[in-house]
Amino acid sequence: MVMQLTPIDRAKYAAARRAVDLVEDGMKLGLGTGSTAAWMVRALAERARDEGLRLTCVPTSMRTAELARELGLKVVPLDEAGWLDLTIDGADEFDADLTLIKGGGGALLMEKIVATASDRMVVITDASKEVKTLGAFPLPVEVIPFGWQSSRMLVEELLNAMDVMGTQATLRMNGSRPFLTDEGNHILDLALGRIGNPRQLSLALNQVPGVVENGLFIDICDVVVIGYSDGKVEVRDIAAGTVEQERILFEEADNIFRDV
Repeated sequence: MVMQLTPIDRAKYAAARRAVDLVEDGMKLGLGTGSTAAWMVRALAERARDEGLRLTCVPTSMRTAELARELGLKVVPLDEAGWLDLTIDGADEFDADLTLIKGGGGALLMEKIVATASDRMVVITDASKEVKTLGAFPLPVEVIPFGWQSSRMLVEELLNAMDVMGTQATLRMNGSRPFLTDEGNHILDLALGRIGNPRQLSLALNQVPGVVENGLFIDICDVVVIGYSDGKVEVRDIAAGTVEQERILFEEADNIFRDV
């Protein structure tokens, strides 16, 4: 039930519930990956079931696809769906320009492809993810397994010329083995501390041989929905230049929590 959730989960749920209000019948949607996105998928499935919405969903990871199917949502590949109306996803950090760091869940490549194949991207988050300057959260960089150590050395050398505080790149592990993305790639987590010029860094990283993509999302996010534990939500639309606040009512009988 809602009252048994942690304050962070209550904030994530509030943001997720508000974001799915943007969904309209017949839409083609991108579904993000991560703990906040999982709340969104549950809220979306509940609304689709209650209102009979006809939705086509493109997940950004195998685990999101599995959850969406379990909840009765129609799931198809991006190539079958074509261009999307809306993608709803979480973020690990965001700043005032709605530049994001994503990839903490290891799905940054599919997340970026799906988000850029959409008319709009809406990010759902809690207030702790907002920062003045990006970089406290390690920046994920996806690299192919072949020659990954060479790629890491090139990345660290590159960072010496960037406006960042740290230059260490660490291979993400899954127990005793390297973490593998859904595409079979590795992830380097960059402990940068501060990113002074995200655009410059993103362009430079993607020039390194072996790098597939990085977790900086620049000029992709259109709206951020920030949730709070008391049910308050703040909706910031960067294109419209608007900030709206409202409150989501927590109901203990909500179906979304029955399996939590």
